[in-house]
Amino acid sequence: MDSTMARGPVDGAQVGDGGTGGNGALAVLSRFRTEFYDCLSARSDELFELADAVLCTDGPVKTLVDLALAPEHRRGHGALYGGLNRGRIEAERLRWALAALPLPRAADGRIVLAVDISPWLRPDAATSPDRSFCHTYGRGKDQHHMIPGWPYSIVAALETGRTSWTALLDAVRLEPGADAAAVTVAQIRQIVGRLLATDQRTGGDLDILIVLDAGYDVPRIAFLLDDLPVEVLGRMRSDRVLRRATPPWTYNFEGGRPPKHGTEFVFGDPATWDAPQTETTTATTRYGTAVATAWDRLHPRLTRRAAWEGFAGELPIIAGTVIRLQVDHLPAGGDPSRSGCGGPASMPPTPTSTGSGRRSCDASTSNTPSECSSRPSGGPGPSSATPKPRTAGPGSSSPPTPNCVWPGHSPPTCAAPGSAQPHLAGSPPPGCAGGFGTCA
Repeated sequence: MDSTMARGPVDGAQVGDGGTGGNGALAVLSRFRTEFYDCLSARSDELFELADAVLCTDGPVKTLVDLALAPEHRRGHGALYGGLNRGRIEAERLRWALAALPLPRAADGRIVLAVDISPWLRPDAATSPDRSFCHTYGRGKDQHHMIPGWPYSIVAALETGRTSWTALLDAVRLEPGADAAAVTVAQIRQIVGRLLATDQRTGGDLDILIVLDAGYDVPRIAFLLDDLPVEVLGRMRSDRVLRRATPPWTYNFEGGRPPKHGTEFVFGDPATWDAPQTETTTATTRYGTAVATAWDRLHPRLTRRAAWEGFAGELPIIAGTVIRLQVDHLPAGGDPSRSGCGGPASMPPTPTSTGSGRRSCDASTSNTPSECSSRPSGGPGPSSATPKPRTAGPGSSSPPTPNCVWPGHSPPTCAAPGSAQPHLAGSPPPGCAGGFGTCA
């Protein structure tokens, strides 16, 4: 079958677009399908039908034979394997085609990009190249496993509200030992460049919001993206320690330079919080009353280690606004006392995190280049008498894989409706759920 026959239904759909003059959703889909076909540089007909079969098959695809039997796949199973083995696609051209599509937006009209690392587990593919150990959650309580697979850094455009559709813009496979922050920065730079080139954002629009989870080195990412029209929003762990800005009237009467960092802001110690600059209360349908309190101009104390070891010049002050969120209850009857990132049971409400800012104070878990306290998550302690047996990986003590959470449109709200906070041990007392985050 030649390319004209393969693309016949696409052209027919474009003609019958309901008289919208090429501006309807069907016309947009038709143009994208045509552009996607042009991105296929080898075995284009087979790959095009294979993509239709994947999209139209009911339920998850478990075997290639199921795709060969789909009505949308009009070739034999031999052509299917030939297309997968010898087919080629121009990935960069496809990225531009995705960036030119109408993107979903938040309630205020801004573009929101969520970044997450999702693994494609390949435990039985011993000959697959560049496999690494991916952190996964088991079915039991506190069951974490390291399984060989391919981690992918995925960027998607989000919208306000609950929906089952996600606009994926890019996916990059991480090589073993890759720097997740460096890969994320390169991805965001390329995506923002394509969005600006395709006029997705004009001069009067709000900055693009980048949503990250607690597993990312957010201060470093915000610092490297400071020249772009973006704001960084990230979750923070409950054991973090930030610093206040030094008052301009502070002098060192004993000689020497004045201090660079102010007093500490300890998430687990309310005595160090002082009065917040902003506090709002909002009634929500799924979380009850949500109370958001914010402290401005807080920053982590960076040291010359890890990613900042070879930094030339004086270490920067990456300041932002910390936002703490409390809700009455979680959806589906979840216990709000067990939400958050964990902490000693005797502590007051434990912070989970949401926030935003051009230079966010948010930080990652174990790879944070700051001096703020950080604890590894998962796995038994060093004094465990009976260690857990090994799985397919080298252990289960790595920090969890980042998982993006989209905050609501209103500042007092936290995660989007339908996304419950994780349930971990050692959380705030019953009746409250706390969260910390940052915004500039």
